[in-house]
Amino acid sequence: MQLAAHENDNLDLKIWTTVHEVFQDALELDEDEVAFSSKVIAELEAESIDFLDIAFQLEKNFQIKIPRGGIEKAAREGTEGDGLNPDGTLTEDALIALKAAMPEVPPAEFVAGLKPTDIPNLFRVGTFYNLVIKLLAEKESA
Repeated sequence: MQLAAHENDNLDLKIWTTVHEVFQDALELDEDEVAFSSKVIAELEAESIDFLDIAFQLEKNFQIKIPRGGIEKAAREGTEGDGLNPDGTLTEDALIALKAAMPEVPPAEFVAGLKPTDIPNLFRVGTFYNLVIKLLAEKESA
């Protein structure tokens, strides 16, 4: 099982269809409005309550537990000073880790000055697809 996908990769259609439908339902969107590369906040206009609904629906559909703040934590894990510069922005090492954790986001979006609070603005629908794939793989290996 592949652990991370880009838009042009072969997706697991069963998982992708469910993730796609969860986004459609939670955000009341038409089928053609949700794409793997859709920015969840900027393009789909998701709000915090929507993220909770999406996470709940994905957990229910796949019998997984989505850790809150898990992507941010992955970016800061194993980095010096908790991955933060004195001004509260992510260190270069944290940006590299975040880029590895979110392969569906174009590399140019991981810029100096990015704060942990900016990370949700990077989320794509594909971020959630990849998270489901990762959590299902961990569940299978447990």
